[in-house]
Amino acid sequence: MNPKDFKKSTSGKCIKTSANYWAFVPHPLPPAIEYDKEMRALLSDADRLIGELLGTGKAISNPYLLITPYVQREAVSSSQIEGTQTSMDDLLLFEATNEESDPEVNIADIREVQNYVKALQHGIKLLKKLPISTRFMTEVHEVLMKGVRGGHVTPGELRKSQNWIGTPGCTLNGAKYVPPPPHEMHECLSALEKYIHSEPKEPVLIQCAYIHYQFESIHPFLDGNGRLGRLLIIFLLLEREVLTVPLLYLSAFFNKFRSEYYIRLFEVSRSGDWDAWIKYFLNGIITQAKSAIDDAHRITKLHVTYLALVSESKKVPESALKLVEEIFVNPIVSISVLSKKWNLPYNSVKNGVARLVKLGILKEKKGQNKGRMRNRIYLAHRLLNILIDNRLNE
Repeated sequence: MNPKDFKKSTSGKCIKTSANYWAFVPHPLPPAIEYDKEMRALLSDADRLIGELLGTGKAISNPYLLITPYVQREAVSSSQIEGTQTSMDDLLLFEATNEESDPEVNIADIREVQNYVKALQHGIKLLKKLPISTRFMTEVHEVLMKGVRGGHVTPGELRKSQNWIGTPGCTLNGAKYVPPPPHEMHECLSALEKYIHSEPKEPVLIQCAYIHYQFESIHPFLDGNGRLGRLLIIFLLLEREVLTVPLLYLSAFFNKFRSEYYIRLFEVSRSGDWDAWIKYFLNGIITQAKSAIDDAHRITKLHVTYLALVSESKKVPESALKLVEEIFVNPIVSISVLSKKWNLPYNSVKNGVARLVKLGILKEKKGQNKGRMRNRIYLAHRLLNILIDNRLNE
Protein backbone atom coordinates (compact mmCIF):
# COMPACT_ATOMS: atom_id res chain seq x y z
CA MET A 1 0.00 0.00 0.00
CA ASN A 2 1.38 3.40 -0.97
CA PRO A 3 0.93 5.96 1.84
CA LYS A 4 1.22 8.79 -0.71
CA ASP A 5 -2.18 7.76 -2.06
CA PHE A 6 -3.72 8.64 1.31
CA LYS A 7 -1.86 11.86 2.16
CA LYS A 8 -4.99 14.02 1.55
CA SER A 9 -7.28 11.79 3.60
CA THR A 10 -9.31 13.35 6.40
CA SER A 11 -10.93 10.05 7.38
CA GLY A 12 -7.87 8.30 8.78
CA LYS A 13 -4.10 7.99 8.71
CA CYS A 14 -1.44 5.64 7.39
CA ILE A 15 0.91 4.05 9.90
CA LYS A 16 4.17 2.16 9.40
CA THR A 17 4.04 -1.15 11.24
CA SER A 18 6.86 -2.93 13.05
CA ALA A 19 6.86 -5.45 10.18
CA ASN A 20 7.70 -2.57 7.83
CA TYR A 21 4.48 -2.30 5.87
CA TRP A 22 1.94 0.51 5.73
CA ALA A 23 -1.66 0.20 6.96
CA PHE A 24 -4.64 2.55 7.15
CA VAL A 25 -6.30 3.36 10.48
CA PRO A 26 -9.67 5.15 10.20
CA HIS A 27 -10.52 7.99 12.55
CA PRO A 28 -13.43 7.43 14.96
CA LEU A 29 -16.93 8.33 13.80
CA PRO A 30 -18.61 10.68 13.10
CA PRO A 31 -16.79 12.67 10.43
CA ALA A 32 -17.33 16.37 9.95
CA ILE A 33 -19.44 16.74 6.82
CA GLU A 34 -21.81 19.34 5.44
CA TYR A 35 -25.18 18.46 3.95
CA ASP A 36 -25.46 20.25 0.63
CA LYS A 37 -28.74 20.73 -1.23
CA GLU A 38 -28.40 17.49 -3.18
CA MET A 39 -27.70 15.40 -0.10
CA ARG A 40 -30.62 16.91 1.82
CA ALA A 41 -32.93 16.15 -1.11
CA LEU A 42 -31.69 12.56 -1.34
CA LEU A 43 -32.07 12.10 2.41
CA SER A 44 -35.61 13.48 2.30
CA ASP A 45 -36.59 11.12 -0.53
CA ALA A 46 -34.96 8.15 1.19
CA ASP A 47 -36.69 8.90 4.51
CA ARG A 48 -40.07 9.27 2.78
CA LEU A 49 -39.72 5.96 0.96
CA ILE A 50 -38.51 4.14 4.07
CA GLY A 51 -41.59 5.47 5.87
CA GLU A 52 -43.78 4.20 3.04
CA LEU A 53 -42.08 0.81 3.17
CA LEU A 54 -42.60 0.68 6.94
CA GLY A 55 -46.29 1.37 6.42
CA THR A 56 -46.48 -1.27 3.70
CA GLY A 57 -44.99 -3.85 6.03
CA LYS A 58 -47.43 -3.00 8.81
CA ALA A 59 -50.42 -3.09 6.46
CA ILE A 60 -49.71 -6.61 5.23
CA SER A 61 -51.56 -9.22 7.26
CA ASN A 62 -48.72 -11.70 6.82
CA PRO A 63 -45.44 -9.84 6.08
CA TYR A 64 -43.57 -13.13 6.27
CA LEU A 65 -44.90 -13.85 2.79
CA LEU A 66 -42.40 -11.23 1.67
CA ILE A 67 -39.52 -11.84 4.06
CA THR A 68 -38.37 -15.20 2.71
CA PRO A 69 -38.06 -14.18 -0.96
CA TYR A 70 -36.54 -10.81 -0.01
CA VAL A 71 -33.93 -12.50 2.20
CA GLN A 72 -33.10 -14.96 -0.57
CA ARG A 73 -32.60 -12.18 -3.10
CA GLU A 74 -30.37 -10.27 -0.71
CA ALA A 75 -28.31 -13.40 -0.04
CA VAL A 76 -27.81 -14.06 -3.75
CA SER A 77 -26.85 -10.45 -4.56
CA SER A 78 -24.50 -10.03 -1.60
CA SER A 79 -22.76 -13.32 -2.37
CA GLN A 80 -22.44 -12.40 -6.06
CA ILE A 81 -20.50 -9.29 -5.03
CA GLU A 82 -17.98 -11.67 -3.46
CA GLY A 83 -17.73 -13.75 -6.63
CA THR A 84 -20.26 -16.58 -6.32
CA GLN A 85 -22.10 -17.56 -9.50
CA THR A 86 -25.34 -18.70 -7.87
CA SER A 87 -28.49 -17.06 -9.23
CA MET A 88 -31.88 -16.73 -7.57
CA ASP A 89 -33.36 -19.57 -9.63
CA ASP A 90 -30.31 -21.77 -8.85
CA LEU A 91 -30.95 -21.28 -5.14
CA LEU A 92 -34.70 -21.87 -5.37
CA LEU A 93 -34.28 -24.96 -7.53
CA PHE A 94 -31.70 -26.46 -5.17
CA GLU A 95 -33.83 -25.79 -2.10
CA ALA A 96 -36.85 -27.36 -3.81
CA THR A 97 -35.01 -30.56 -4.74
CA ASN A 98 -31.85 -30.64 -2.55
CA GLU A 99 -30.08 -32.55 -5.32
CA GLU A 100 -26.41 -32.26 -4.39
CA SER A 101 -25.47 -34.84 -7.00
CA ASP A 102 -26.49 -32.61 -9.90
CA PRO A 103 -23.22 -31.86 -11.76
CA GLU A 104 -24.55 -28.47 -12.85
CA VAL A 105 -25.01 -27.32 -9.26
CA ASN A 106 -22.11 -25.49 -7.59
CA ILE A 107 -22.68 -26.72 -4.04
CA ALA A 108 -19.99 -24.46 -2.57
CA ASP A 109 -21.68 -21.34 -3.97
CA ILE A 110 -25.13 -22.54 -2.88
CA ARG A 111 -23.89 -23.15 0.67
CA GLU A 112 -22.45 -19.65 0.88
CA VAL A 113 -25.79 -18.16 -0.11
CA GLN A 114 -27.67 -20.41 2.31
CA ASN A 115 -25.31 -19.40 5.11
CA TYR A 116 -26.07 -15.75 4.37
CA VAL A 117 -29.77 -16.47 4.83
CA LYS A 118 -29.05 -18.32 8.09
CA ALA A 119 -26.82 -15.48 9.34
CA LEU A 120 -29.50 -12.90 8.61
CA GLN A 121 -32.17 -14.95 10.36
CA HIS A 122 -29.85 -15.58 13.32
CA GLY A 123 -28.99 -11.89 13.61
CA ILE A 124 -32.67 -10.87 13.62
CA LYS A 125 -33.32 -13.26 16.52
CA LEU A 126 -30.16 -12.13 18.28
CA LEU A 127 -31.32 -8.49 18.23
CA LYS A 128 -33.98 -9.42 20.77
CA LYS A 129 -31.34 -10.09 23.41
CA LEU A 130 -28.14 -8.35 22.22
CA PRO A 131 -27.41 -4.85 20.93
CA ILE A 132 -25.30 -4.50 17.81
CA SER A 133 -21.81 -4.91 19.21
CA THR A 134 -18.58 -6.78 18.66
CA ARG A 135 -20.10 -9.83 20.34
CA PHE A 136 -23.14 -9.57 18.06
CA MET A 137 -20.90 -9.36 14.98
CA THR A 138 -18.81 -12.37 15.95
CA GLU A 139 -21.90 -14.52 16.57
CA VAL A 140 -23.39 -13.64 13.19
CA HIS A 141 -20.01 -14.14 11.51
CA GLU A 142 -19.77 -17.65 12.92
CA VAL A 143 -23.07 -18.62 11.26
CA LEU A 144 -22.10 -16.84 8.03
CA MET A 145 -18.77 -18.62 7.59
CA LYS A 146 -19.37 -22.06 9.12
CA GLY A 147 -18.57 -24.87 6.69
CA VAL A 148 -18.03 -22.72 3.58
CA ARG A 149 -15.02 -21.40 1.66
CA GLY A 150 -13.19 -19.19 4.10
CA GLY A 151 -14.71 -21.19 6.95
CA HIS A 152 -11.23 -22.47 7.80
CA VAL A 153 -10.22 -18.94 8.81
CA THR A 154 -11.71 -18.92 12.31
CA PRO A 155 -15.48 -18.29 11.92
CA GLY A 156 -16.73 -16.05 14.72
CA GLU A 157 -13.25 -14.89 15.74
CA LEU A 158 -11.68 -11.49 15.18
CA ARG A 159 -8.51 -11.72 13.17
CA LYS A 160 -5.16 -12.07 14.93
CA SER A 161 -3.12 -11.44 11.79
CA GLN A 162 -2.98 -8.88 9.01
CA ASN A 163 -5.24 -9.08 5.98
CA TRP A 164 -5.27 -6.89 2.88
CA ILE A 165 -7.20 -6.04 -0.26
CA GLY A 166 -5.70 -6.18 -3.73
CA THR A 167 -5.40 -8.18 -6.92
CA PRO A 168 -5.15 -11.98 -6.53
CA GLY A 169 -1.67 -13.02 -5.46
CA CYS A 170 -0.51 -9.56 -4.42
CA THR A 171 1.61 -9.07 -1.31
CA LEU A 172 1.08 -6.69 1.60
CA ASN A 173 3.35 -4.11 0.02
CA GLY A 174 1.56 -4.41 -3.31
CA ALA A 175 -1.95 -4.29 -1.85
CA LYS A 176 -4.35 -1.49 -2.76
CA TYR A 177 -5.61 -1.25 0.82
CA VAL A 178 -4.32 -2.60 4.12
CA PRO A 179 -6.70 -2.28 7.10
CA PRO A 180 -5.50 -1.65 10.67
CA PRO A 181 -3.07 -4.17 12.21
CA PRO A 182 -4.64 -6.39 14.92
CA HIS A 183 -3.91 -4.12 17.89
CA GLU A 184 -5.19 -0.99 16.16
CA MET A 185 -8.06 -3.01 14.71
CA HIS A 186 -9.35 -3.78 18.20
CA GLU A 187 -9.14 -0.10 19.15
CA CYS A 188 -11.02 0.91 15.98
CA LEU A 189 -13.70 -1.72 16.58
CA SER A 190 -14.12 -0.51 20.15
CA ALA A 191 -14.53 3.07 18.89
CA LEU A 192 -17.10 1.90 16.32
CA GLU A 193 -19.08 0.09 19.01
CA LYS A 194 -18.94 3.23 21.17
CA TYR A 195 -20.36 5.29 18.29
CA ILE A 196 -23.16 2.79 17.63
CA HIS A 197 -24.19 2.92 21.32
CA SER A 198 -23.82 6.68 21.70
CA GLU A 199 -27.28 7.58 20.34
CA PRO A 200 -25.76 9.42 17.36
CA LYS A 201 -27.36 12.70 16.32
CA GLU A 202 -27.08 11.97 12.59
CA PRO A 203 -30.15 10.65 10.75
CA VAL A 204 -30.29 6.85 10.89
CA LEU A 205 -29.65 6.41 7.17
CA ILE A 206 -26.51 8.54 7.44
CA GLN A 207 -25.45 6.45 10.44
CA CYS A 208 -25.85 3.32 8.31
CA ALA A 209 -23.62 4.81 5.60
CA TYR A 210 -21.00 5.75 8.22
CA ILE A 211 -21.05 2.39 9.98
CA HIS A 212 -20.91 0.31 6.80
CA TYR A 213 -17.85 2.18 5.59
CA GLN A 214 -16.18 2.06 9.00
CA PHE A 215 -16.71 -1.68 9.37
CA GLU A 216 -15.31 -2.34 5.90
CA SER A 217 -12.29 -0.10 6.52
CA ILE A 218 -11.54 -1.95 9.78
CA HIS A 219 -12.00 -5.37 8.13
CA PRO A 220 -12.02 -7.18 11.49
CA PHE A 221 -12.30 -10.75 10.16
CA LEU A 222 -10.02 -12.73 7.90
CA ASP A 223 -12.91 -13.38 5.51
CA GLY A 224 -16.60 -12.51 5.16
CA ASN A 225 -16.23 -8.79 5.94
CA GLY A 226 -18.17 -7.62 2.88
CA ARG A 227 -21.14 -9.87 3.51
CA LEU A 228 -21.25 -9.11 7.24
CA GLY A 229 -20.90 -5.38 6.58
CA ARG A 230 -23.95 -5.47 4.31
CA LEU A 231 -25.89 -7.48 6.88
CA LEU A 232 -25.13 -4.78 9.45
CA ILE A 233 -27.16 -2.28 7.40
CA ILE A 234 -30.26 -4.46 7.77
CA PHE A 235 -29.66 -5.05 11.47
CA LEU A 236 -29.20 -1.32 12.12
CA LEU A 237 -32.49 -0.46 10.40
CA LEU A 238 -34.29 -3.05 12.54
CA GLU A 239 -32.56 -2.16 15.80
CA ARG A 240 -33.37 1.52 15.37
CA GLU A 241 -36.95 0.56 14.41
CA VAL A 242 -36.77 2.33 11.08
CA LEU A 243 -38.27 -0.93 9.81
CA THR A 244 -40.18 -3.53 11.80
CA VAL A 245 -39.63 -6.36 9.30
CA PRO A 246 -36.59 -6.80 7.01
CA LEU A 247 -37.94 -5.61 3.68
CA LEU A 248 -35.08 -3.39 2.47
CA TYR A 249 -31.85 -4.76 1.04
CA LEU A 250 -29.08 -2.87 -0.74
CA SER A 251 -26.95 -5.67 -2.17
CA ALA A 252 -28.78 -5.76 -5.52
CA PHE A 253 -27.92 -2.06 -5.98
CA PHE A 254 -24.33 -2.56 -4.80
CA ASN A 255 -24.01 -5.56 -7.11
CA LYS A 256 -25.23 -3.71 -10.20
CA PHE A 257 -22.99 -0.73 -9.50
CA ARG A 258 -20.20 -2.84 -8.03
CA SER A 259 -17.29 -0.83 -9.40
CA GLU A 260 -18.71 2.40 -8.02
CA TYR A 261 -19.43 0.68 -4.70
CA TYR A 262 -15.76 -0.20 -4.25
CA ILE A 263 -14.56 3.16 -5.59
CA ARG A 264 -16.78 5.14 -3.23
CA LEU A 265 -15.67 3.14 -0.19
CA PHE A 266 -12.01 3.44 -1.17
CA GLU A 267 -12.27 7.17 -1.84
CA VAL A 268 -13.49 7.77 1.71
CA SER A 269 -10.22 6.26 2.92
CA ARG A 270 -8.01 7.77 0.23
CA SER A 271 -9.30 11.33 0.20
CA GLY A 272 -12.03 11.63 2.84
CA ASP A 273 -14.77 11.85 0.19
CA TRP A 274 -17.72 11.08 2.44
CA ASP A 275 -20.03 13.20 0.29
CA ALA A 276 -19.92 10.93 -2.79
CA TRP A 277 -20.20 7.76 -0.69
CA ILE A 278 -23.24 8.99 1.24
CA LYS A 279 -25.01 10.14 -1.93
CA TYR A 280 -24.33 6.78 -3.56
CA PHE A 281 -25.65 5.03 -0.45
CA LEU A 282 -28.82 7.16 -0.31
CA ASN A 283 -29.46 6.54 -4.01
CA GLY A 284 -29.27 2.83 -3.19
CA ILE A 285 -31.83 3.27 -0.40
CA ILE A 286 -34.18 5.13 -2.75
CA THR A 287 -33.85 2.59 -5.56
CA GLN A 288 -34.30 -0.44 -3.36
CA ALA A 289 -37.15 1.03 -1.28
CA LYS A 290 -39.11 1.79 -4.45
CA SER A 291 -38.51 -1.75 -5.68
CA ALA A 292 -39.50 -3.28 -2.33
CA ILE A 293 -42.75 -1.28 -2.15
CA ASP A 294 -43.68 -2.24 -5.70
CA ASP A 295 -42.84 -5.92 -5.14
CA ALA A 296 -44.76 -6.01 -1.85
CA HIS A 297 -47.93 -4.88 -3.57
CA ARG A 298 -47.45 -7.28 -6.48
CA ILE A 299 -46.72 -10.29 -4.26
CA THR A 300 -49.59 -9.69 -1.82
CA LYS A 301 -52.02 -9.10 -4.70
CA LEU A 302 -50.89 -12.35 -6.31
CA HIS A 303 -51.32 -14.21 -2.99
CA VAL A 304 -54.89 -12.98 -2.63
CA THR A 305 -55.62 -13.92 -6.25
CA TYR A 306 -54.24 -17.44 -5.82
CA LEU A 307 -56.16 -18.06 -2.59
CA ALA A 308 -59.39 -16.96 -4.28
CA LEU A 309 -58.74 -19.15 -7.34
CA VAL A 310 -58.17 -22.25 -5.23
CA SER A 311 -60.95 -21.57 -2.73
CA GLU A 312 -63.53 -20.97 -5.44
CA SER A 313 -62.73 -24.14 -7.39
CA LYS A 314 -64.76 -27.30 -6.81
CA LYS A 315 -63.58 -30.26 -4.71
CA VAL A 316 -60.33 -28.62 -3.60
CA PRO A 317 -57.65 -31.23 -2.79
CA GLU A 318 -56.39 -31.13 0.78
CA SER A 319 -52.93 -30.06 -0.30
CA ALA A 320 -53.95 -27.28 -2.74
CA LEU A 321 -54.33 -24.46 -0.19
CA LYS A 322 -51.20 -25.68 1.60
CA LEU A 323 -49.38 -25.45 -1.72
CA VAL A 324 -50.44 -21.84 -2.21
CA GLU A 325 -48.69 -20.90 1.04
CA GLU A 326 -45.67 -23.06 0.19
CA ILE A 327 -44.95 -21.44 -3.16
CA PHE A 328 -44.60 -18.05 -1.49
CA VAL A 329 -41.72 -19.55 0.49
CA ASN A 330 -40.26 -21.36 -2.52
CA PRO A 331 -41.94 -20.89 -5.91
CA ILE A 332 -40.24 -24.03 -7.25
CA VAL A 333 -41.72 -27.25 -5.88
CA SER A 334 -41.15 -30.99 -6.10
CA ILE A 335 -44.01 -33.40 -5.32
CA SER A 336 -41.79 -36.02 -3.69
CA VAL A 337 -39.92 -33.49 -1.56
CA LEU A 338 -43.15 -31.88 -0.34
CA SER A 339 -44.65 -35.30 0.35
CA LYS A 340 -41.79 -36.02 2.76
CA LYS A 341 -41.79 -32.50 4.19
CA TRP A 342 -45.51 -32.51 4.98
CA ASN A 343 -45.76 -36.22 5.77
CA LEU A 344 -48.58 -36.53 3.24
CA PRO A 345 -49.14 -39.31 0.68
CA TYR A 346 -47.45 -38.66 -2.65
CA ASN A 347 -50.75 -38.78 -4.53
CA SER A 348 -52.30 -36.23 -2.18
CA VAL A 349 -49.58 -33.69 -2.99
CA LYS A 350 -49.75 -34.68 -6.66
CA ASN A 351 -53.48 -33.90 -6.74
CA GLY A 352 -52.85 -30.48 -5.22
CA VAL A 353 -50.14 -29.73 -7.76
CA ALA A 354 -52.42 -30.89 -10.58
CA ARG A 355 -55.12 -28.49 -9.40
CA LEU A 356 -52.67 -25.55 -9.31
CA VAL A 357 -51.43 -26.48 -12.78
CA LYS A 358 -55.02 -26.55 -14.06
CA LEU A 359 -55.62 -23.10 -12.51
CA GLY A 360 -52.51 -21.70 -14.18
CA ILE A 361 -50.68 -21.14 -10.88
CA LEU A 362 -47.99 -23.76 -11.51
CA LYS A 363 -46.25 -24.91 -14.67
CA GLU A 364 -44.10 -27.98 -15.14
CA LYS A 365 -40.43 -27.08 -15.60
CA LYS A 366 -39.52 -28.18 -19.11
CA GLY A 367 -36.19 -29.88 -19.70
CA GLN A 368 -35.48 -30.30 -15.98
CA ASN A 369 -37.96 -33.18 -15.65
CA LYS A 370 -36.39 -35.42 -18.28
CA GLY A 371 -36.02 -38.89 -16.78
CA ARG A 372 -37.88 -37.93 -13.61
CA MET A 373 -40.94 -39.92 -12.58
CA ARG A 374 -41.66 -39.06 -8.95
CA ASN A 375 -39.63 -35.92 -8.58
CA ARG A 376 -40.99 -33.63 -11.24
CA ILE A 377 -40.44 -29.91 -10.73
CA TYR A 378 -43.09 -27.23 -11.02
CA LEU A 379 -42.76 -23.46 -11.13
CA ALA A 380 -44.99 -20.68 -9.83
CA HIS A 381 -44.04 -18.72 -12.92
CA ARG A 382 -45.85 -15.44 -12.19
CA LEU A 383 -44.32 -15.23 -8.74
CA LEU A 384 -40.88 -16.10 -10.11
CA ASN A 385 -41.17 -13.24 -12.58
CA ILE A 386 -41.46 -10.88 -9.60
CA LEU A 387 -38.71 -12.49 -7.51
CA ILE A 388 -36.18 -12.95 -10.29
CA ASP A 389 -36.48 -9.30 -11.16
CA ASN A 390 -34.24 -8.05 -13.94
CA ARG A 391 -34.81 -4.34 -13.37
CA LEU A 392 -31.40 -3.98 -11.71
CA ASN A 393 -29.73 -6.13 -14.36
CA GLU A 394 -30.82 -4.13 -17.40
